[in-house]
Amino acid sequence: MNRLLRPLLASSALLIAFTASARQPNVVLILADDLGPGDLGPYGQTKIKTPNLDRMAAEGMKLTQHYCGNAVCAPSRSVLMSGMHPGHTYIRDNRGVASKATQANGGIPETEGQHPIPDEANTMAEVMRGLGYATGGFGKWGLGGPGSSGDPLKQGFQRWFGYNCQGVAHNFYPTYLWDNDKIVHLKNPFFPASDKLKPDEDPAKPESYARFKGTEYSADLIAEQARAFVRQHKDEPFFLYWPTTVPHVALQVPDDSLGEYAGQWEDPPYPGGNGYLPHFQPKAAYAAMITRMDREIGSVMTLVNELGLDENTIFIFISDNGPLNGTHAKLAGTDCDFFNSNQGLRDGKGTLFEGGIRSPGIVRWKGKIKAGSVSNRVSGFEDWLPTLVELAGSKDKAPANIDGISLAPTLLGEKQPEREFLYREFAGYGGQLCVRMGNWKLIKTGLTGKNAKMATAKPATLLYDLSKDEKEITNVAEEHPEIVTKLEAIVTQQHTLSTDFPIAGLDK
Repeated sequence: MNRLLRPLLASSALLIAFTASARQPNVVLILADDLGPGDLGPYGQTKIKTPNLDRMAAEGMKLTQHYCGNAVCAPSRSVLMSGMHPGHTYIRDNRGVASKATQANGGIPETEGQHPIPDEANTMAEVMRGLGYATGGFGKWGLGGPGSSGDPLKQGFQRWFGYNCQGVAHNFYPTYLWDNDKIVHLKNPFFPASDKLKPDEDPAKPESYARFKGTEYSADLIAEQARAFVRQHKDEPFFLYWPTTVPHVALQVPDDSLGEYAGQWEDPPYPGGNGYLPHFQPKAAYAAMITRMDREIGSVMTLVNELGLDENTIFIFISDNGPLNGTHAKLAGTDCDFFNSNQGLRDGKGTLFEGGIRSPGIVRWKGKIKAGSVSNRVSGFEDWLPTLVELAGSKDKAPANIDGISLAPTLLGEKQPEREFLYREFAGYGGQLCVRMGNWKLIKTGLTGKNAKMATAKPATLLYDLSKDEKEITNVAEEHPEIVTKLEAIVTQQHTLSTDFPIAGLDK
């Protein structure tokens, strides 16, 4: 018996799914940036059109209790790539290297990138490559600058195109992108990603915003390269990781997409001045960015079908953290409340409340995953690594030191035990942690003794019963001290010291 199939005998549905294919299934893993579940049609969005993601959900499974790896970009991606939750993974906060781009150097900083994951990291790309997959990444990396130990080309990707650095990715019209280890110069004028209107530029006039545009829109170029990767590897199993920068600010989108939403709503200009570029019609821009992203996703779905690979390709759509909300949104020009981006859940990006870490989760594998199915099982980013390994027919090849629990049985319609707990910690924004066990959720804030611009970062121990209080309004910690003690014991078990990202309140 084939050694790859032997471990799967306990799962008849998965055995049938794997043996019915001539080869291992292709994987297209799409990671949105700062997008809330409520931004998408399958989760109730009515203002923004997402027909292709609507179809993906209608033809696959929608996850309603799926959690991002963390509350902001880099640590969330570290969880996804490593299969380890935030108490064990390598990166636990955003931290970039000092860099500066100027007109004189063509908008290319001398140094760029985030704190790198180490050489010993065993990433999702490395694991998939070890299973015989062609591996390509297209979009935003954020786990190590060019040439560092965290460079995507040193972490399992045979092909990389897009941004390396999160800071550079704040502009959708950059002067360059990375093509593997080479810089590709773009036909865009240089302007800082934190640029703002000049004193003589009237914020009430659309022409004042014209200089924050270019001719080559990065998201389009990235999608084009993703399609090229599919064509190039159509005859072998491929792993396509597509961490798009949409809809992370700055608010920028080509006029042909903006026109679809322009004038639909009361939409006062966002003048900038708070670290992100201005926009004359910020609500229309946000909606248009998401619809354009959806269009590009549809183009890859169409290509896969045209190549005869539709029934042997798994599509996954998730988001790295919750949407900008409250003060953050006002600083950047987005309007989470108007679009109900966080589905009315508490807070957003930067917090471990539900609005900050609840992710959309849409999975489609035609003929294998039941169309129109919904799963309420609690799951998280750490689960995707073992899930993909199992769906590839190599369950025994999942790394031994990970925290993820394979979702393969759930995706294929089998009953699966509920997860014992889900653990999150975040070294930033004052230091936070949360534990979810069943419907109980413990949150602690202010663990570093620093407010870090977050009103919710003051020291606090909070307990919520999500079955009755999904919006996390009523703290019941005093009424249930035994639950608090039980969940605090999980924290003690799951947190490991990180010398790079210490949390004073935990590292005692």
